[in-house]
Amino acid sequence: MRGSYSLSAFSAGLLAAFVGFAGSFAVIIQGLTAVGASQEEAASGLLALSIAMGVCAIYLSLKSRLPISIAWSTPGVALLATSGAVEGGFPAAVGAFMLTSILIIVSGLWKPLGRWVSAIPSSLANAMLAGVLFGLCLAPVKAIGEVPALAIPIVLTWAITGRFKRLFAVPAAVLVAAVLVFTTTPQIALEGVSLWPQPVLVQPTITVSSIIGIALPLFIVTMASQNIPGLAVLHANGFHPPASPLFTTTGVFGLAATPFGGHAINLAAITAAICAGEEAHPDPKKRYWAAVTAGVAYVFFGLLAGIATAFISASPPILIEAVAGLALLGAFGSAVQGAVADAADREAAVITFLATASGLTFFGISGAFWGLVAGAAMLLLMRGKSAFTRPESETDRP
Repeated sequence: MRGSYSLSAFSAGLLAAFVGFAGSFAVIIQGLTAVGASQEEAASGLLALSIAMGVCAIYLSLKSRLPISIAWSTPGVALLATSGAVEGGFPAAVGAFMLTSILIIVSGLWKPLGRWVSAIPSSLANAMLAGVLFGLCLAPVKAIGEVPALAIPIVLTWAITGRFKRLFAVPAAVLVAAVLVFTTTPQIALEGVSLWPQPVLVQPTITVSSIIGIALPLFIVTMASQNIPGLAVLHANGFHPPASPLFTTTGVFGLAATPFGGHAINLAAITAAICAGEEAHPDPKKRYWAAVTAGVAYVFFGLLAGIATAFISASPPILIEAVAGLALLGAFGSAVQGAVADAADREAAVITFLATASGLTFFGISGAFWGLVAGAAMLLLMRGKSAFTRPESETDRP
C-alpha cells in the first residue's frame, strides 16, 4: 500500500463522508419518523444505513480499484417524509424498503427492468422528485415565521457559508442549529436517551398501499435521481465501471440494512465528485482510496446515530424541517430544471409536479405515485407510446 494511500485521498474521503452525513442525516430521521418509526427505530435505521453504505463503498472500491462512492437515498427519504404513515405502520414501510432493494438488485441482474426505468421520461421523473421535495423546501421560510430567533441564524449561516464554499453550507447550518437548540432550550434532558445506537429488528409486513405508495416511487426516485446521476459523475471523471454489478451490489447491501430500518442505499452523486476528482489524488488509479476512507468514516459516523436522533427529538419539528429543506434546495432546483427542460413534455411534467406536491392520497397511496400516473397519462394522450421509447441507456451496458 506504500505510495498508494495519500493525505489528499484521506482528506477527500473524510470530507465526502462528513458532507454526506452531516448534510442529510436530519432528512433521514424525519423521513423514517414520518412513516411510523420510533426514536429508537429511526436511530437503528440511521445506523444500519451508515454501516451498509460504508462497507459497500469499501468493498466496491477495493474490488474494482475505482472510487465508487455510496450514499443513502436522500430524495428517497424525502419521499417518505411527504408520504406519511401507511397502513400497517413502520413494519409495512420496512416491507416496502425490502421490495425497493429487491427491485434494485433485479434491475442489475435483469436488463429489461433497467430499460423500463430508463424509459420513464426524465421530465416526469424529475417532476415527481420536485413535487416530493417542494413541501420540505418551503420549511425554511415557514420556520422564519414560526421561530425567527432560531431559524434566521441558521438560514444566514447556510447562505453566508454557501457564498464561499457550497459543500460546507448545510453542515455549517446543522452545527449552528445544534448549538442554538441546546443553548436556548434548557429543559432538554438526555437522561433515559440511549446515545449509543442499538439495532432494532423490525418484522416487515407487506400491504398493497405500501408497495404502490412507497416501494415503487422509492425505487424510481433512487434509480433516476441517484444511481444514474452517480454513474454520470464517474463517467465525467474518466471512470467507466459496468452499471449492472454496481446496482446489484448496492441493492444487496441495502437489503441487509432494511430489517433494521434502512430504506435504500445507492451510488453517490455529489460526494462522488469529491472522491473521483483530482483533489483526491493526481493519479486517477489511486483515487479509490478516497472512497475507501469515506466508507470507513461512514461506519464511524453511524455510531453517532443515537446522538443525532436525540438532538432531533429535542428540536422544534419545524426547525428540523428547515434544516432538511436547506439540504434539499439544490436537488429541488435541479429537479425543476430537468422537469421543464423539454418543451414537448412540459405540460405533463407540470401535472406530475402538481399532483405529487398536492399531497393527494387515494386508497392510502401517496401523491408521488398518482403524480407519475397523471403525468404519464397526459404524455400518452399527447404523444402516444413514442413518449416512452428511449434508446439503450447506460443501465444496459454489461
